[in-house]
Amino acid sequence: MADDSENSTRPKYSIVIPAYNESARLPATLASVVGCVRARGWDAEVIVVNDGSTDTTTDLARAFARTAPELRLLDHPSNRGKGYSVRAGMLAARGEVVLFTDADLSAPIEEAERLFAAIAAGADIAIGSRWLESGRQTHRQPFYRQFFGRCFNAVTRAVMRLPFADTQCGLKAFTRQAAQTVFQLQTIERWGFDPEILLIALRRGLRVVEVPVSWAHDERTRMSYLRDGIRMLQEITQIRWNALCGRYK
Repeated sequence: MADDSENSTRPKYSIVIPAYNESARLPATLASVVGCVRARGWDAEVIVVNDGSTDTTTDLARAFARTAPELRLLDHPSNRGKGYSVRAGMLAARGEVVLFTDADLSAPIEEAERLFAAIAAGADIAIGSRWLESGRQTHRQPFYRQFFGRCFNAVTRAVMRLPFADTQCGLKAFTRQAAQTVFQLQTIERWGFDPEILLIALRRGLRVVEVPVSWAHDERTRMSYLRDGIRMLQEITQIRWNALCGRYK
């Protein structure tokens, strides 16, 4: 158990950003995140988790950190997947409330305030949703991506019995205790980790609140709905098997 001195030096918020070959987007993303932290007066740390990038992602993060004491870098030598990077960052975070966001900031970092408010109101976990108020989408996905995304979400909800409109939005916040509970039990290291952490949360009796957020599709997304969709379906099967075997108890 942490002593009082450790608690007194802990920031209020931690913002975790997983990054793999993000040299094109990372400088603007860090400027937006750190700028928001300062403008809103958040007591926050920003953690970039480099997932074995082969471009200049690490160098850019280190250079930015020279003028941004809020920023620290977790550098992994090999690519393990977004789920692995998020897990590493969330478990290393020191904040009382820990949030992760995608490096493309499809949900603007200012929307984190809506999740923080839900946590302050009593939620253990607050997850952003693109579909609760679809009118908040400022740049919609192409139709085929909307179609496959909806299909995947429907399959996920049916197989895993998750009561959420949007499991995949890359903006989620946790109390420190909830983050430590959930991410220590996470096993999926790539795209399918979102449904797993939500299932774990429900299995552990945590209160999860879905919050509508503004969102804009980024055309530079690397996710392939065919290749990664098939992998995610395999991961859902693995998650269901883990649950049946009592892995999350």
